[in-house]
Amino acid sequence: MTVALAHRLVEGPGTDAETVVLIGSLGSDRSMWNPQVGPLSASLRVLAVDLRGHGASPVPTGPYSVADLAEDVLALLDSLDLQRVHIVGLSLGGAVSQWIAIHRPERVRTLTLLCTSAKFGEPAQWLDRAATVRAGGTASVADAVLDRWFTPELAGRDADLVERHRRMIVDTSDEGYAACCEALSDWDSRADLGRISSPTLVIAGRQDPSTTPEDLKIIADGVTGSTFRVLDPAAHLANVEQAGPVTAAIAAHIGSDPYAAGRAAAHDTGMAVRRSVLGDAHVDRSISARTEFTAPFQDFITRTAWGDIWSRPGLDHHTRRLLTLAILTAVGNQHELDMHIRAALRAGLAPDELAEVFLHTAVYAGVPNSNSAFGLANAAIAETDSGSS
Repeated sequence: MTVALAHRLVEGPGTDAETVVLIGSLGSDRSMWNPQVGPLSASLRVLAVDLRGHGASPVPTGPYSVADLAEDVLALLDSLDLQRVHIVGLSLGGAVSQWIAIHRPERVRTLTLLCTSAKFGEPAQWLDRAATVRAGGTASVADAVLDRWFTPELAGRDADLVERHRRMIVDTSDEGYAACCEALSDWDSRADLGRISSPTLVIAGRQDPSTTPEDLKIIADGVTGSTFRVLDPAAHLANVEQAGPVTAAIAAHIGSDPYAAGRAAAHDTGMAVRRSVLGDAHVDRSISARTEFTAPFQDFITRTAWGDIWSRPGLDHHTRRLLTLAILTAVGNQHELDMHIRAALRAGLAPDELAEVFLHTAVYAGVPNSNSAFGLANAAIAETDSGSS
């Protein structure tokens, strides 16, 4: 019988966005995914869950099976009317994710498996840990678990991070933790990996002693067409230790970009500023000449140079024009200088102001470059006068 899982649903850009489901480790709650939730929700609906026996979810009496845990997740998806989702699972969550991909493939758009295994060692070790926790509570295993979750280097420089995650383990229900240990004791998907048909990304932590890169390689080799990555440094909670790379890898695998909304806004702002400074005709020519090869650079320049620097409130556009002309003169970039001279004249900058910029630059950056600048400006002014007569 399924239980109603506690969860956090972040709508992101809208209710029509695709959904990514984040399923965590033994001894964790959904807050372990905080490094991913914010960035991913810029372009996706994000659902982070507490497995049964964890976080705020119910704690039925064990033992549990991985199938039980997976059916809980599927029931949650049904209750939210989510038919097909992107699934991301780490450790125990990775086993749950594998079960869903094997037994309910129609529910899975893409699969990302982090620091997990097709078989977690021998059953006896998990049954022993379950007995230890039932006798002494999750506090009795917390320090040993933390040693596996983070590399010594990270633990040594971030005591607050370690304490926060220690509290997560200690706050996990004793029975819930023990019953999930029993679920892991029985887990073995090795014979069924070939049944996974979803596009699959497999990520290991180089320093993970619990689910080693070799364990993850077994999964990658067993799932046709999967992609395999090893992060270094990273122990068991690779999504925390290597938050940026993990988030980027998940987003790329899903085919989504967690920063797309911000980049789109910066591009729109930059394009407006670029047109106001350089003129529509010049920008239209640049856009028409854009190729698939040059498009990433054009996007980069529009967002950074125009959407960021030229859009800052510290200097007005007139001052930025003068600075740009002086710098381009000083470095001898004649192609860009000629473009900005002509743009400045079209915008109404007086030839006398150009002369002052080039004279000033001659004193501090050298006569030859300023001489060339005067020549470019003279030709541009002549063409401007000719065109207006």
